[in-house]
Amino acid sequence: MKITALETVRVAERANLLWVLVHTDEGITGLGETFFGAETVETYIHEYVAPRVIGRDPLEIDLLASDLVGYVGFRSSGAEVRGNSAFDIALWDIFGKATNQPIAQLLGGFSRREIRTYNTCAGTEYIKKATGQTTGNYGLSSGRDYDDLNGFLHRADELAHSLLEDGITAMKIWPFDAAAEKTRGQYISSTDMKAALEPFEKIRKAVGDRIDVMVEFHSMWQLLPAMQIAKALTPYGTFWHEDPIKMDSLSSLKRYAEVSPAPISASETLASRWGFRDYLETGVAGIVMLDISWCGGLSEARKIASMAEAWHLPVAPHDCTGPVVLCASTHLSLNAPNALVQESVRAFYRTWYRDLVTALPEVKNGMITVPPGPGLGMELNPELDKAFTVSRRISDATSI
Repeated sequence: MKITALETVRVAERANLLWVLVHTDEGITGLGETFFGAETVETYIHEYVAPRVIGRDPLEIDLLASDLVGYVGFRSSGAEVRGNSAFDIALWDIFGKATNQPIAQLLGGFSRREIRTYNTCAGTEYIKKATGQTTGNYGLSSGRDYDDLNGFLHRADELAHSLLEDGITAMKIWPFDAAAEKTRGQYISSTDMKAALEPFEKIRKAVGDRIDVMVEFHSMWQLLPAMQIAKALTPYGTFWHEDPIKMDSLSSLKRYAEVSPAPISASETLASRWGFRDYLETGVAGIVMLDISWCGGLSEARKIASMAEAWHLPVAPHDCTGPVVLCASTHLSLNAPNALVQESVRAFYRTWYRDLVTALPEVKNGMITVPPGPGLGMELNPELDKAFTVSRRISDATSI
């Protein structure tokens, strides 16, 4: 089998998403996905990846991954690694289709058939635009159904009840972001602290400890206020504290861990097993949170998961991006013996994810599993071009 072409697909209505289709001479096409800076990553795919992979065997997955590690950008989750990640996911999809096996089986088999999922409390329009991870891109004034972001900001007690009624027993919220933006993470006022703690107060009063609460900080805080916030969260029994500071000074995590009442979860922003090795070697790593579309793909993610297992630590794949990443992440979560929980966003999988693909992981009674079928078990919606404003670009042997 040989790779004959790479095709990228973007939709204007979801500007951060990029899909990569890897076509082969045996008629098998693999599907991959990444998120953020879609046009930049698309250019990288066609100018750098395509000339290096067209004509090669798509089942030589590790070799191709190694050959795509460039001279620059290999330690970050920048455009190069995001592009390589999407390509790698597509190769695993091809592998599954060629062998008529689901990806979880090819990764080493199913350690479980379903895994607990937690709800990231975003709304349908969350980070829809390519303008970055800011409160201005939360989409608070638009969207349909499952407005869980406004929910945790203003009606956290009602939201907790809603999730429990849905069978979901864990939720992730980020009420400190607005305060961080005011001071660039340097300081939090007593007024802002009180306002940010209010959702936790409401949740615990409404449902007690029947729901686990993860706290997301989006790497927005400097160390001292991050430590102050951690101490203030102590009464609420938080499940983990995710990315409290930027992961560019991992040694600072030691000081944070000394005061945090919850384990550190990090980091979707890290890439490569070497980046995660540095995190693990701090001695204060808690949950290993990786994003398959930002860390190097399934090939790199499974190595990171195995490395975390050697530290006796759990892995929890990130997804607040797109349907293909959710599916690929769930395959990893069903395979990895040390997978703890799988992130999902009901505001996404109950609404717009359904418009983009032919199948989705099933969420039922607080558990998630992969769709049936070989590879990922999903394809892009064949009616995509009719439903959305679609841009496609193809590179083949005649154009490289």
